[in-house]
Amino acid sequence: MDLSSVFSLEGKVALITGASKGIGFAIAEIFAAAGAKVVISSRKQDALDEMAKQLSSKGYEATGIACNVGNMAELPILVEKTVEKYGTIDILVNNAATNPVFGPVHETSLEAFDKIMNVNVKAAFELCRLCYPHLRKSSGASVINISSIGGISPEHGLGIYSVSKAALISLTKVFAKEWGDSKIRVNAICPGLIQTKFSEALWTNEKIMSMIMKQLAIKRAGTSEEIGAMALFLASAASSYTTGGVFTADGGFTI
Repeated sequence: MDLSSVFSLEGKVALITGASKGIGFAIAEIFAAAGAKVVISSRKQDALDEMAKQLSSKGYEATGIACNVGNMAELPILVEKTVEKYGTIDILVNNAATNPVFGPVHETSLEAFDKIMNVNVKAAFELCRLCYPHLRKSSGASVINISSIGGISPEHGLGIYSVSKAALISLTKVFAKEWGDSKIRVNAICPGLIQTKFSEALWTNEKIMSMIMKQLAIKRAGTSEEIGAMALFLASAASSYTTGGVFTADGGFTI
């Protein structure tokens, strides 16, 4: 059995949001290494150009397209530019996320609530809708939503962020159930503590890290590449009978 073909993304086009750094960029690099043409997106074009250049220098096919996913008017443009560049979309990774608050949930403003829900849930919903006409034409369509262990059980100080990630898990299951007939698989990954800039406030805090380590079976923070490897499984033929799944990569935090 040729396992290289099972995990191959040769000829596929992948659109990945929040991909100029961290988990999103790791997913993009692993997908590109597996043969995919990748479109990386985030808010700043100069950062995307730099990261796309890094991928291209390794012989990968990559393009950066700037988009603020919290602005719904920019999402159709992102999809249109992706299709203009590569002709289709086979894989969508909704990775972009925000969390502008940390503290008691009752101290979260309506403005912060709206921003979190727009970026973390509404953008994923709208991108799924916009990509649907292209995904349904693919021979191996896959949508991967990057949720969080906070979506399974609320995290301390991350109330509305946790709510948004729970909603993203539910959205994943809804799309998976409705899109099965269109042969589009939809799954969610729930990372635990991953050492990225996004989670820096946690892994640089000794008190918080000490508490977290007591709850981990694997006593370390995870890496972006470990999330990228799981995303490759979900994007490839290796997971061809998997949809509506919610996969934790958290060092055993949720055991």
